[in-house]
Order: sequence, then structure tokens, then C-alpha cells
Amino acid sequence: MGAIERNGYRFEPEFSVISQDGAIHVYHKGEFIEEIKFDFNGKFPEPNLIEELVEDYCEERNI
Repeated sequence: MGAIERNGYRFEPEFSVISQDGAIHVYHKGEFIEEIKFDFNGKFPEPNLIEELVEDYCEERNI
């Protein structure tokens, strides 16, 4: 699962199968902005989950 880029923002997901949690690190023009935390079940988070979290983030901030 690679990074997602939208309008100058870069979203880099990472996760732990052992902890069953993850985070999406948000960057704007190379500068770290914040971290979006999430939980999941299974061997890895569903790609749709990551896409939805990024989409919600962008909508909330009009990105």
C-alpha cells in the first residue's frame, strides 16, 4: 500500500498487524502536518478504509 497524493498533500499509510492499528501520516509540500490513526481487523487494512480516511480528511479541510 503506497502513498496517496492529493492537491499537494501526501498521505503515507503504515500499520501493525500485531497491534491491529495504523496511521496515515499527512504531509504538505514535504512538511509533516498530522497523523490520522485507525484500527483494523485481519492481516492488513482494507484499501477502501485508507481511501475513505483520506477522502474524509480532504473533504473536512476542503483540500
